[in-house]
Amino acid sequence: MTFGERLKQLRREAGVTQRQLAKTTNLDFSYISKLENDRNPPPAADTIVRICDALNIPAECLLALKGKLPSEIQERVAGNVAAQEFLRVTHALRLTDNDWRRLSEQARRLRNKSR
Repeated sequence: MTFGERLKQLRREAGVTQRQLAKTTNLDFSYISKLENDRNPPPAADTIVRICDALNIPAECLLALKGKLPSEIQERVAGNVAAQEFLRVTHALRLTDNDWRRLSEQARRLRNKSR
């Protein structure tokens, strides 16, 4: 599935028109239409996050499709040696999506215990 096809599917599932999405995200209606019809390449990660926020869906739904990260995450990881090491190690382990989800849940529990 292309980025545009997935965007259209998610927008329709959310019950939002292209015009509503354009207004909510402060993007041009024709831009949304071109994205959905794959006449424009996928937007920058921060724009994808705005679109997902407007559709009330996790940004990962579209970011992962194009291999993009939100700038705040990219900056945080780029400036953190421990985070890069963690990603290198987990990459070498070839984790499945289910493994990543379990690891995320364990990280949340670990963080909640330390508070």
